[in-house]
Amino acid sequence: MKKVLIIGATSAIAEATARGFASRGDHLFLLARNAERLDSLLKDLRVRGAGNAQGAVFDANALHDHERLLSEAMDTLSGLDMVLIAHGTLGDQKACESSVESTLQELQTNALSVIALLTRLANHFERQGHGSIAVISSVAGDRGRQSNYVYGTAKGALSLFLQGLRNRLNRSGVQVLTIKPGFVDTPMTAAFPKGPLWASPEKVAGDILSALDKRRDVIYTPGFWQLIMLIIRSVPEAIFKRLSL
Repeated sequence: MKKVLIIGATSAIAEATARGFASRGDHLFLLARNAERLDSLLKDLRVRGAGNAQGAVFDANALHDHERLLSEAMDTLSGLDMVLIAHGTLGDQKACESSVESTLQELQTNALSVIALLTRLANHFERQGHGSIAVISSVAGDRGRQSNYVYGTAKGALSLFLQGLRNRLNRSGVQVLTIKPGFVDTPMTAAFPKGPLWASPEKVAGDILSALDKRRDVIYTPGFWQLIMLIIRSVPEAIFKRLSL
């Protein structure tokens, strides 16, 4: 039985992962922006077997409130073994190109708010000397592409931060897992045409749970994205800049 904090718990991937934790009888504390959806999810998780399921409303960009909510989660669970950070937005690239404010908002939500949380959580786990930190990044952070480079910048910065954090916390016995999904069929991507490269939230959740159990460092999910991104990263810049990606 684990004591698990899920941040951004009503995202499709986080919901599917939370159900996996609940089926194991884990104790859960959820942070999410929408109170109604949060309440519905908590009820569902209790039915599915969660040893305990509590939560609170959370605004990722209210940085001043992070410490209080993290303390509430730890107090409610009487400790903390694992955290999954899953919040984020898939912004409008074209809007960002014409608006400094939109660009900075995307970076704030997808990178800086997560880094703020990780800074506090890392200190807790380091003192504790065990535990797991899992964060949803993206394959978009592996190389800048004209179609989503603002989002990719945020995820790339986040992945680099996690790499350094993993290096720091390894000596304390703390796992830091970077999760890099490819295309996932969620409400956030509802307007996109789907194809064979798309995965379900349940598939990604299964990969996350497996990676946590195996104490992995980095996963691409589904796994074939590791090869795809290796190829994309290998294209010389002189050629890559001419591509429409």
